[in-house]
Amino acid sequence: MLLVPEPRLAPLTSHEKVRALGRFFCLNSEKFFLKGVTYGPFALSRKGVPFPEGPTVELDFALMSELGVNSFRTFTPAPKWLLDKAASYGLRVITGIPWAQHISFLDSSRTRAEIRSTIVRSVRASRGHPAALAHLVGNEIPPEIVRWYGAKRIRGFLRELVDVAKTTDPDVLVSYANFPSTEYLENDFTDFLAFNVYLHREEDFRRYLFHLLNLAGDRPLVLTEIGMDSMREGLKSQAKFLSQQLSASFEMGVAGAVIFSWTDDWHAFSGAEGFQVDDWAFGLVERNRQKKPSFWAVKNFYDGSLPPALPRYPKVSVIVCAYNGERTMDHCLASLETLNYPNYEVVVVNDGSTDRTREIAERYTYIRLINQENQGLSAARNVGLEAATGEIIAYTDCDCMADPDWLTHLVARFLSSDFGAVGGPNLPPPDSSLVANCVAVSPGAPTHVLLDDEVAEHIPGCNMAFRREALEAINGFDPVFRAAGDDVDLCWRLQNKGYTIGFSAAAVVWHFRRNTVRDYIKQQQGYGKAEALLFFKHPSRFNVLGQSRWFGRIYGDLSSFLASRQPRIYTGVFGRGLFQTLYQPPPSIISCLPLTLEWNSVSMLLLFCALVFGGVFWGGLLPFFLTLSCCLTSALKARVASPFRGLRATLLVAFLIYVGPLFRTLERYRWRIRRHREVKPVEYNGPRQVPRILWHERAFYLSYWNEEGREKESLLYSVMDFLLPRKYLIAVDQGWSHWDLEICQGPWAKAQIRAATENHGSGKRLLRVRCALRMSRISFTCLCLYAVLMTVAAFLSMPQIAVAALVTGLIHGGAILHQKFRLGRVLYHVLESLAHKLDFVPVQKPSEEAL
Repeated sequence: MLLVPEPRLAPLTSHEKVRALGRFFCLNSEKFFLKGVTYGPFALSRKGVPFPEGPTVELDFALMSELGVNSFRTFTPAPKWLLDKAASYGLRVITGIPWAQHISFLDSSRTRAEIRSTIVRSVRASRGHPAALAHLVGNEIPPEIVRWYGAKRIRGFLRELVDVAKTTDPDVLVSYANFPSTEYLENDFTDFLAFNVYLHREEDFRRYLFHLLNLAGDRPLVLTEIGMDSMREGLKSQAKFLSQQLSASFEMGVAGAVIFSWTDDWHAFSGAEGFQVDDWAFGLVERNRQKKPSFWAVKNFYDGSLPPALPRYPKVSVIVCAYNGERTMDHCLASLETLNYPNYEVVVVNDGSTDRTREIAERYTYIRLINQENQGLSAARNVGLEAATGEIIAYTDCDCMADPDWLTHLVARFLSSDFGAVGGPNLPPPDSSLVANCVAVSPGAPTHVLLDDEVAEHIPGCNMAFRREALEAINGFDPVFRAAGDDVDLCWRLQNKGYTIGFSAAAVVWHFRRNTVRDYIKQQQGYGKAEALLFFKHPSRFNVLGQSRWFGRIYGDLSSFLASRQPRIYTGVFGRGLFQTLYQPPPSIISCLPLTLEWNSVSMLLLFCALVFGGVFWGGLLPFFLTLSCCLTSALKARVASPFRGLRATLLVAFLIYVGPLFRTLERYRWRIRRHREVKPVEYNGPRQVPRILWHERAFYLSYWNEEGREKESLLYSVMDFLLPRKYLIAVDQGWSHWDLEICQGPWAKAQIRAATENHGSGKRLLRVRCALRMSRISFTCLCLYAVLMTVAAFLSMPQIAVAALVTGLIHGGAILHQKFRLGRVLYHVLESLAHKLDFVPVQKPSEEAL
C-alpha cells in the first residue's frame, strides 16, 4: 500500500495570480517557473468525469507535491471539486478545452458558435478559482485542416477564441498548444507561446528550442508536452532523457515545461469512442502509482534551483554609463544589486551628468563609481572597460533594469560556445501612459538582428557582453560615437575581425522607452546622425538610400514588419512535413520605400504639379495615400498594451511611423553632407592608355601586363582600399555574381568590375579588366514609374500630368546618365593610377585625352 506524502506547497488563495511579464511568469513580484505534468485523460469515473475517483486523485496530488510539481495540464475541463483539491495541495491547473478541431469546423456557422460556447462554459466554470492558471483554447489542429483553410483563417478563428476566453475571465492566462507540424500558425495574440515538442536527440532539441524562443518574441515559452515512452526506449533511457530535456529547457530560458505524462494510465479520447491505451508508457509513475526511475530524475531537477547551476562562474564586470539619467538610475542600480549571479562587479561611469545622477549612484555602496567630464558614450564605455577586472565585460544602460537571471543566461552562452560576444533582448516595461506605450511599439527602438536562431549580426548596446580579449583585439569603442551607433560599429568590427556574436533570448533587460513624442523624435535624429557617421566607416554596409543594410532578420518592434516581404511556408510534400516552418525572406528596400524621405519628396512634387498645372487632384495625392495606408496597416499590427488599445493609440503609432523615418533621414543627410566635405577627393594622375569602349555593352576595357606573377586580386583589393575611405559603396562577389566588384557612390548608377588573368608562364601575366556601367535598381524603378504615370495620364486625358511626368523623367534620366559617366570616368582614372603604382604596364595605346 502506498503512503500518501504530506503536501509541500501551501494552499492557494484567490489573491495569488500568476502573470505573464516579458519572457517569464511572475507571482507576487517573484519569478514563477512552471513545473508541470499532464494529467489525463482517464476513463470515465463513477461520477461521469474523465478523472479518477477522489482517493486516487488525493494520492496523485500528494505524489505530485513530492515530485516538486507546481502545476498540471488537463486535456478536458476539470470539475470544481478537482480544482479545490488541487488548490489545497498548492497546485495550479492548465485547462485544455477540447472541441471538434479534427473536422472542417470553419464551414459551418453553427459549429463555430458551438465552439465559442464551449470556450465560454469552460472558462466561466473556473473563473476566479485560485487553482485556474491558464486555458488552452485548442491543441494541435491537424496540419491538413490548417492547410485546407489557410493559416490566415485558422489564425483569425483562434484569435476569436482567445478574445472570448479573455472576455469571460480577464485575469486568466490564455494560449493555444501548437506543435511543429503547424509551426507557421503564428499566434502572437496569446499570453504565452505553448508548444508540444517530442525530439529525442538533445542536439536537435536544443536547436529547436533556440528557434521557439525567438518565435515567442516578448512572451513566455511553455513546453506543454515533452516526454518519452519507457515501454519502447527503456526506463533508464526515459529518466536520462527527461533530465537532459528539463536541464536544456530551463538553462536556455523557457518559462515552464509540462511532462507528458503523470501516469501510464492513459485513455484516448472521451465518451463512447474512447479506449484505454495499452501500448504506451509515458508516465512518471505506473498505473498503480509505483514510481519509475524517471520520477526521481525529474524530482532531482525540480528540487534544484532554476535556472540550473552553471559548471563555473567566471567574473563578470557590468558597466553602466550614465549621462543625465536621474529618471531611471535608481531602478537600474536596484535591479543590478539583486542579480542571481555569485561573481560580478558593477562599474558606473558618470559621464559629466548635470542632474541628480551622481547623487543617486552614491547611495549604492556595492558599485564602483567613476565621475568624469562629459566625453560621450563610447569614451565612457572605454573608461569602464579599463577599470573592469572581469573575464567577461557586460554593458547595459542607466535606463534599463536587468532580469535577475540576466548574467546567468549570458554566461551560459559563453560557456557553451566560442562566441566573442553575446547579447539578449531588451523589452519595454509596463507603463501607465498612452504615449510611452505607443512609442514602445513604434519602429526605431534599439533591437537585435539575427542571422539565424543562435547567431546575431547586431546586439543593442543596452544588453551586450563580450569576452575581454575580443574587446581588446578591436581596441574597444570608437570615441567618435558620442550618443548612438557605438554598438553597431563594434558589432561590425568584431565580425570583420572574425568573431561570431551569439544571442540568448532569455538574457532580458527592461529598457525604458522615450515617454514623449518630442523625446522620440530627438532619439530618431540621434540615430540619423549615428548612421551618417557609420556610413563613413562602413560604406559597404549601407544601401543606396543611406539605410543600414542588414543580412539578418530585425526583431523587437514594427521594424521587422515594415521591412519584411511575404514569408513562405515549408509544408513538405503534400503538406506532410513534420516541421512546417515559416521562412522570412531578407528585408526589402521596396517594402519600406513609401516611408522614406525621398518618396515623400516625390509625393510633394507630384502634388505641387497637380495644383499648379491642374488636372485630377487625386493623382497628386495617390503616393501620399499609399504612405498613409502603410502607416495605418503597420499601426494596426502594433501590440499596444490592452488598456490603451483603440483609435487614439492606432493614430498615434501611425503618426510616429510616419515622422520617425523623416526626421531620422533629414539628420542623416545633414551629417553626411557635412562629413562629405572632409572626404579626400579622387586625384587624377592622367590616363596612360586609351580604353576600348563598347557602347552597346555600356562598358570599357583595359589591359595590363606584368612579369612579377601578380594576379587580378592585387588590383581588385587596391581598388577597394582606395575607394572605401572615399565613401564609395562596394559589394564583393560571394560566388553568385558575374562580376568581382560592384561599386556606387550615388543612388542612381553603379559600376560592375570584372577581371581575368591570362597566364603566359614564368610569372608573365596579362590582366584584362572590364568595367560595365549600369543603372541602379531604384533608377530603373523610378523610370518605370514615370512611364506608367505618363501612360495612365495620357489614357485618362490628363495632359498636364503626362507632361509633368515626361519632364521629370527626362530630368531624372539626365541625372542618371551624368552619374554613370562621372562614375565611369572616376573608375577609369582609379584603375590607371593603381595599376601604375603596382608596376603594371598598359597594353593599349597611350593617350592624354581618354575619357
